[in-house]
Amino acid sequence: MNAATQLALGWIAAAAIALAAYRARSLNRGGAAAAFVVGGLTFGFGGWAWALLLLAFFVSSSALSHLFRQRKHTLSEKFSKGHRRDWGQVAANGALAVALAAVHAWHPESRWVWPAFAGALAAVNADTWATEIGVLARSAPRYILNGKTVPRGTSGGVSLLGFGAALAGAALIGVCALAGEVSQQLALAVTFGGWLGALVDSVLGATVQAMYFCPQCQKETEHTPRHTCGTPTVWRRGWRWMNNDVVNFIASIVGAIAAVVLSM
Repeated sequence: MNAATQLALGWIAAAAIALAAYRARSLNRGGAAAAFVVGGLTFGFGGWAWALLLLAFFVSSSALSHLFRQRKHTLSEKFSKGHRRDWGQVAANGALAVALAAVHAWHPESRWVWPAFAGALAAVNADTWATEIGVLARSAPRYILNGKTVPRGTSGGVSLLGFGAALAGAALIGVCALAGEVSQQLALAVTFGGWLGALVDSVLGATVQAMYFCPQCQKETEHTPRHTCGTPTVWRRGWRWMNNDVVNFIASIVGAIAAVVLSM
């Protein structure tokens, strides 16, 4: 298959998947457009193996977003965005993957690119699984910095169920990474790198991610400029530019670097 044909097939497949995700209410319009671009470029630059990892992340994370949605509905006031991903979320989770797929297209002999790509996706998948499953833990989560219990959905709150879910999410990508290179060391490196990226995500959420406060509900939230009740929120802590999308992007970088180092 020549490069032009591969790129064309990539755009066609990406369009079909983005449309299906939009109809399934996993993406809003902006998210569907971004997914079309991310999927088309990743498939076009990388090929089927690269697209497989992207699909494993997107399909599994979207399925978990829909699972037990009613049980997680009460936590929507905490998170800045709902289960329908927007363009910012798609870009934060997929921008590094696209860049690495492009590097592969220009320098296919570079062996570090595939572990980096897999590690980046493993990190965002691990974080998504930890968030979607971890909030269902029966016991209250504990703050990652001091071990004290915190309300469900608090940034930086962790649980054993969440840690396990993160490891499982990263392992899924680690196994799928064998489609590009059959290596037990690679699978383990991607799995651990992804889990480490999710851990860094939690630390950033507890320290520098921007958090706001709703005077009406008397609750901390990621929502800005207004809370779900409609009340304007007030900045409480963190760096104002460090929203959840930026945190996810940094986590993907950590996952990529860790996977490369561990796979060498």
